[in-house]
Amino acid sequence: MKDIYPGFPVQRLRRLREKAVLRQMVRENHLTPDDLIYPLFVIPGENRTNPVSSMPGVSQLSIDLLVEEAIDAYKVGVKAVEVFGIPPHKDEVASGAYDPNGIVQDAVRTLKKACPELYVITDVCLCQFTNHGHCGIVEEGKILNDPSLDYLAKTALSHAEAGADMVAPSDMMDGRVAAIRQALDKGGYEHIPIMSYSAKYASSFYGPFREAAESAPLWGDRRTYQMDAGNSEEAIRETALDIQEGADIVMVKPGMAYMDIVRRLKDNFGLPVAVYNVSGEYAMVKAAAEKGWINEQRIVLELLLSFKRAGADLIITYHAKDAVRWLKEQA
Repeated sequence: MKDIYPGFPVQRLRRLREKAVLRQMVRENHLTPDDLIYPLFVIPGENRTNPVSSMPGVSQLSIDLLVEEAIDAYKVGVKAVEVFGIPPHKDEVASGAYDPNGIVQDAVRTLKKACPELYVITDVCLCQFTNHGHCGIVEEGKILNDPSLDYLAKTALSHAEAGADMVAPSDMMDGRVAAIRQALDKGGYEHIPIMSYSAKYASSFYGPFREAAESAPLWGDRRTYQMDAGNSEEAIRETALDIQEGADIVMVKPGMAYMDIVRRLKDNFGLPVAVYNVSGEYAMVKAAAEKGWINEQRIVLELLLSFKRAGADLIITYHAKDAVRWLKEQA
């Protein structure tokens, strides 16, 4: 035994696991409410709640109910939300995305008035606002990169003007971070940070989100602009470019199957790294929990902690409210 394990019996790692207090003291990574961002979906109208069938516990909410949900989350301990908007009308040029009185802009103004200390992040993309469901401007069946940048920049600027604390471009058009940074700075919003979806993969984990955001493309897919699941080095190149263009926080999406990318971004760059615990991941956990196959609380907290271990500083998750409650129960 000593020949095979020369450190034993002098070294016994179980000593550090014997008592719960000591396990907590020597834990390398910790999950706290400050790590979590809560995604919310806003729709037109008043007193409207549309449950998302594939995401138990998640609903599209009219602005009045969105504010109630956000304030409730804030009181629980969730200090940041990310807002996704579903407009009353869609068109080819996503006019609802950058309308000063659009659904997201109105929601941001109302949220900041109702709860000034709530940190409001906005998704900057065109897919929810185009009648074809793609993240950029389309011409003759092709998603155009450079013409889309102006629309994305206008959208981000309109969010800042409405009072957003941070903008988060998720479209994956080349150069969009630079276009948004330039628009924000020119508009007097140089203090507004950009959280870029730097390594966003063309993933099957997004299915339930497409229902929640009503953003499924009517034709084709998004593989010409979102990343290929087999690529890792490309994530480094994408992120490096976003940082050069002015990104303040970089993001990996999805989370569970891409923790290696989270680790690589954390090791390669000095910026905060966010990860999106996406709809398909949430739906799988919820489905298994409803079947009684897993302990939802323990699975969720373990999963979120694993994002921290992989290197994430921020976690966007639909579990945010529940996770904060469970963390408080454990304290």
